[in-house]
Amino acid sequence: MREGCGLLDRSERGKLAVTGGEAADFLNGLLTNDILALSLGAGCGAALLDHKGKMLAELRVIRTPPPTEELWLDCERVCLQELFDGLRRFGVGYAAELHKRTVQQGLISLAGPHVAEVASVAAGQTEPLETGPPEHANRWIELGDDRALAIATDFGLDLVCEAEATARVRQALLAAGAEAVQEGAFECLRVERGRPRYGIDIDNTTIPQEAGLNARLVNFDKGCYVGQETVARLHYKGKPNRHLRGLGLSDPAPAGSELRLGEKVVGHLGTVAVSPGRGPIALALVRREAQPGAELSVAGGEASARVVELPFS
Repeated sequence: MREGCGLLDRSERGKLAVTGGEAADFLNGLLTNDILALSLGAGCGAALLDHKGKMLAELRVIRTPPPTEELWLDCERVCLQELFDGLRRFGVGYAAELHKRTVQQGLISLAGPHVAEVASVAAGQTEPLETGPPEHANRWIELGDDRALAIATDFGLDLVCEAEATARVRQALLAAGAEAVQEGAFECLRVERGRPRYGIDIDNTTIPQEAGLNARLVNFDKGCYVGQETVARLHYKGKPNRHLRGLGLSDPAPAGSELRLGEKVVGHLGTVAVSPGRGPIALALVRREAQPGAELSVAGGEASARVVELPFS
């Protein structure tokens, strides 16, 4: 990522909204985090699990401020259908309505040290917009004749707007000093911070604790939800067989490549990125015997991998 403010159009992400008097109660009984605790302009990460505690979807839940005041959700496109089907199936009997927003809305992500300044200039404001902590904090801003929901991320800011306004919002941000970057720049930031991506690093065989996601996605004080028993038992009494780890690679290698500790297969490569400061790095779910400091071989080539703790320091 170049210094400044990188811009990436991520409108392909799956987007939904839930409205109605029992929307929060409905989502709270289905998802892993405490949706009832969200105030207007706040949000959280969450997961939809199956009855065995395995992740069917990882998502973000945003409680938008007026004038919409809805529970807005987004997720990787690969798990959108599973999320939609789960919401529709479990929503029976609640005063809640599910809305599709994937095609109807655009999503532009900003990352870098000058995100606040760029967003403020684009919005015609003299004071920089707040970004960073608390993650998921959100507010409506005006960019010319268009309105966008600005959501704080751990990288910078996401801007959600009507689909037909996406090109205008993008141009306003570029004119304010943002620089368009390739997806690889954002993926490198994500890998460095140890953030797994659903469909690449984790999938429907993953339990949140294996991927180090309990702190971000799971509330252990709320009421029941689908898959709670397995997640709680593993958290309080169990030891995961796998852990999400960082890997320092000797050379880039294809995602999905087998990782071996000696002769034993201990996992497969997830996201691979080339960091400007660290060289080739990756994320991988590996068996617990592949502890930080272990040297792994990467099948199909000459690359090797050193296991490290996350995030990359």
